[in-house]
Amino acid sequence: MIAVSNKIKNMEEFARVSGISRPTVSKYFNEPESVRPSTRARIEEALARYDYRPNVYAMNQNRRLTKNVGIIVPYLADPFFAEIARNIEDACIARGYTPMLHSSHGDPAMEVEILESLRSLKPAGVLLAPIGRRSDRKAVAAFAKHVPTMLFDSNLEGIGAGFVGSDNFQSVPMIVDYLCRTGEAPCFMEMPPVNPNANKRRMAYVGAMERLGKEPQVISLPGDGWNFEEVGFREGRRILGDGGFPSSNVLCSNDRLAIGLLAAAYEAGIKVGHGAGCSMRIAGHDDHPFARYTCPSLTTVSQDYDSISQRSVDSLFALVEGGGKATSRPEILFEGRLVMRDSA
Repeated sequence: MIAVSNKIKNMEEFARVSGISRPTVSKYFNEPESVRPSTRARIEEALARYDYRPNVYAMNQNRRLTKNVGIIVPYLADPFFAEIARNIEDACIARGYTPMLHSSHGDPAMEVEILESLRSLKPAGVLLAPIGRRSDRKAVAAFAKHVPTMLFDSNLEGIGAGFVGSDNFQSVPMIVDYLCRTGEAPCFMEMPPVNPNANKRRMAYVGAMERLGKEPQVISLPGDGWNFEEVGFREGRRILGDGGFPSSNVLCSNDRLAIGLLAAAYEAGIKVGHGAGCSMRIAGHDDHPFARYTCPSLTTVSQDYDSISQRSVDSLFALVEGGGKATSRPEILFEGRLVMRDSA
């Protein structure tokens, strides 16, 4: 008999000291509601008495399907990804699953390493916001073939995984139309093409301008990293110093670029907005968590964080519950909402 004061090392010891069979204890940890209420009460009393918590990862190795869900974002330091990851975590927890959050730090090798590590833990499924252009498509496709996978934020088409995100071809024309109706036709400050959203937003801008009978003016920026604020500030300062933008309205392909450009305009002594004394308007896309706190506050397009998060989780669990055998991988797009603030 093991003394009460001893530390319980594993589930076998816990079953022995609590007087409950090992299969029943295991059944409880897999699904508490599957155990009779009287037995469940005995197990929970023993848990409190012995202060025992099972090794979840060891348990997972003996299961065909675990209650873990992997969540991978390209840059967790970005509050945009932190916010959407938080929403996804909450949705997973509400479904009785344990989320495991990872950041690939914009590194394709790390993205693959995280996928390989998750696969060894036998997750129920994975929600992946891929790096994008530099992702190892072959490795991601191979992973999605064996583990139920849903992509969010940016899509890697043709790899056999579903996608939930924003409809760039609805949101970008909406803000282009607004800027054209309320001022000079905007030029487009394009983020470095690190993921498919960059190209889609440029294409959406060009198409919207042409439909309005306007000449598209795309300003492509150098770089292949995720330091968008730095790029927006550095290149904005350079362009302003070289004579300025081709339009007094500048639409940035994401809010982080716009935040950098706002700082460059401030440094150059340019007043941004649509009031008296303003000579430049700046708008962005995404409704970044910091967008409302810039000076002036940033006009942008809001992505539907809540719906994207919830639908990503719902779609993943539909795939999980179907044994990963879904015949189609849906692409689900949500419309953006124009958020008019002081910058434009």
